Amino acid sequence: MARSYREAGVDIDEGQRAVALIGEAAAATATPGVLGAIGGFGSLFRLDLGRWKDPVLVSSTDGVGTKLKIAIGLDRHGSVGEDLVNHCINDVAVQGADPLFFLDYLAVGRLRAEQAAEIVGGMARACRANGVALVGGETAELPDLYRDGDYDLAGFIVGAVGAADLISGEQVRAGDLLVGLPSTGLHTNGYSLARRIFGEGDWTRSAPGLQGTIGDALLAPHRSYLGELRALRAALRSDGADLLACAHLTGGGWVDNIPRTLPDGLGVEVEAGSWPVPRIFTLIQQRGDVPDEEMVRTFNLGIGMTVVVRADRLETVRAAVPEALPVGRVVSVASESPRVQFV
Repeated sequence: MARSYREAGVDIDEGQRAVALIGEAAAATATPGVLGAIGGFGSLFRLDLGRWKDPVLVSSTDGVGTKLKIAIGLDRHGSVGEDLVNHCINDVAVQGADPLFFLDYLAVGRLRAEQAAEIVGGMARACRANGVALVGGETAELPDLYRDGDYDLAGFIVGAVGAADLISGEQVRAGDLLVGLPSTGLHTNGYSLARRIFGEGDWTRSAPGLQGTIGDALLAPHRSYLGELRALRAALRSDGADLLACAHLTGGGWVDNIPRTLPDGLGVEVEAGSWPVPRIFTLIQQRGDVPDEEMVRTFNLGIGMTVVVRADRLETVRAAVPEALPVGRVVSVASESPRVQFV
């Protein structure tokens, strides 16, 4: 019979050591709005009301999913923290928001301070790169819920945007241009299928057309599009236009995410072959014999963000972000028709 918390599987001393290791990385992300230090019961942030006219707060939460199984299997934990932050940043940036602060939840079967520090260190890197404050979090050791070695992550972000600057999609019309921004790989979606196709024994192997191993390709970090969206918006506004809609291609791929940003009665025609599909996706499809319709609803296929602009603004877009690619157009659709069609 356990007579102490440690004997029951929860090591408070290891938890305190983890907090000490994490604290320095988190402190390095502080921005002017942060009040106090890491370790309070609640995190404090002063909103600069002069920065936005009629500010609206935009929040989001997400996780990394079963990509964590690959990180655990390969004992490589730094990039999943970046995945978590960048995914959340993109989810508020598509509505025009400036991300302000981020909190995390790390649940483990058995706490290892160095591993926790590696995970949170990845979060801190992504926060610093995007000007976001890592203001707090929670690390929970749950031996009866998670197996030794397993862990899960969740992230929570808050951003702000002036009410008049929200990107709502309301002004999109038929004939507008659909532009794609390249992904770095699967980002944080489709891993339950990808892991069925590439088992643990495959992760350290190479494959034709890949740089590095299959595991390297599967662990490529989810990128942030904050800088690109800001550059596009600034360039378009200087040209008398704006971003009309943005879609972060996460769970649900192309089919489920783009319609979320469009008015009723509108969809998109996507020009298949108008962008290079990274090799990892063709390997998944070929080895798993995955149908095209499943690929476009599960994976981003090399485009992690789409934006809609007026058709006559392509040159402005490409001058601001050279990697941006025209990938389709907005069309009128009947109520019973698919809203995303590949042509």
